[in-house]
Amino acid sequence: MNQQLARLYQIAQQQERKIIGLMSGTSLDGLDIALCLCSGSGRETAVKVLHFITLPYTDAFKADIKSVFSRKDADLEKVCLLNELVGIKHAEMILEALAQWEIKPETVDAIASHGQTIFHAPKSLHGQAGYPNATLQIGDGDHIAVKTGIITLADFRQKHLATGGEGAPLAVYGDYLIFSATGEDRLMLNIGGIANFTYLPSDKDASKVFSTDVGPGNTLMDQYIQLHYPGLYYDQDAAIAQSGKANKKLLEALLDNKFFDADFPKTTGPELFNMAYLLKAQAQSNTSDLAHEDVLATLCHFSAEGIMQAVKKTTGSVRHPRIIMSGGGMHNPLLVRLLKEALPEARFGTTDELDINPDAKEAVLFALLANETLAGQPINFGAREGVPSVCMGKICLPA
Repeated sequence: MNQQLARLYQIAQQQERKIIGLMSGTSLDGLDIALCLCSGSGRETAVKVLHFITLPYTDAFKADIKSVFSRKDADLEKVCLLNELVGIKHAEMILEALAQWEIKPETVDAIASHGQTIFHAPKSLHGQAGYPNATLQIGDGDHIAVKTGIITLADFRQKHLATGGEGAPLAVYGDYLIFSATGEDRLMLNIGGIANFTYLPSDKDASKVFSTDVGPGNTLMDQYIQLHYPGLYYDQDAAIAQSGKANKKLLEALLDNKFFDADFPKTTGPELFNMAYLLKAQAQSNTSDLAHEDVLATLCHFSAEGIMQAVKKTTGSVRHPRIIMSGGGMHNPLLVRLLKEALPEARFGTTDELDINPDAKEAVLFALLANETLAGQPINFGAREGVPSVCMGKICLPA
C-alpha cells in the first residue's frame, strides 16, 4: 500500500486526531489557524482547541488578493499565480504557528484548508440559464501538503455544490455536531464579511437544521472605510459610525432587494453587496451627499436589519431563542446594540460560553469537517435542497 494512504488509514482509525483548521475570510485580514484535538465522529464528536492564532497578511499580499477578489474582470493569469502563491503562503504561516507553539509538524495528523474565496456565484446571483451554482477558492492544497509534510484536506465547497448545495455556508455541519443542545433553540450567528447563522432546534432533529446567509455583515462597512479613509481597514469599535446618524431613505433603498425575500437556505457575497450596490441605493434615495459618518451608520443599521429580519423569520413563536455570536462583527458595539434592541427577548452570548474562542470558530468548523471526512459518515439532514448529507474535502497527500 502507498505509504501515505497507509498513514491516512491509520489516522482514520485513531481515537483522537490533531487537525489544524484554517480560515481566511472576505475581510482578508489574515489567516486563522486553530490546532484542534478531535475525537469521535458524528454525534459523538468532541473537540478541544489546543492553540489558536491569527497571522496577519502583509499589505502587499492583501493587495494582491484584492486585485482578483470578487471581480468579473479579474486577470486570469493573476488568478492562476495566486492559486499557487496562497497555498505556499498558508503553508509557511502554518509552519510559523507550529514553531511558535513548539510543535513538530509530524505530530499533526491533518490540515483542513478552506482556502481564499475570490468569487461566489450561486444561480440566484449570476442568473445565467444553463449554468450551475459555483464558487471559487484559491490556495492549492497540494502546496500546503507538500510544504508542511502534513496530509491536507481542501476545496470543501465543491462537494457541497456537486450534491445540490450552493457551496456555502458550511457551518451547519460543525455547528450541529458540537453546539446542538436538547431543550434549547439556538442560532449560531457568525458576523463576518457576510452574516450567516445556523438554526439548531431544541429537539436536535437534523432534518430541521439549516445554515443560511442573511445579508451583509462587515463587508459594506469595511469597503466604505477602505475607500474613504485611507490607511484604515475597518471602523474600529464603530467609532465613526457612532458619530453619525442613520438615514431612513437610504436604509429603505438598501433593503430593496429580492435577496431578503428569498427562502432559506440562501447564499450571497460581495459580488452583490459592494460599493456599486451602495451607490445605486444612494441614487435611488437621493442621498448621494450624505456625510461619511451617516453613510457608515446607515450601513451598520442595514447589516443589523438583515440579521434581525432573518432571525424573526426563523424563530417565529420561539419566545427566548439563544443567539450565540462569533466573527468580527461581534466586536462592533453599535451592531450588537442594534441587534439586542431589535430582539429584546433573545438571549445573546458568544461561543466563549461553549468553550470555543469565537474568533477561532470558523477555523475549528473546518477541522471538524475534515474529521468527519476522515472518520465519520454523512449525517442525514433530510432531503432538503441546499443542505446535502455529505462529507467534504479533497485529500492532498504530501508525496
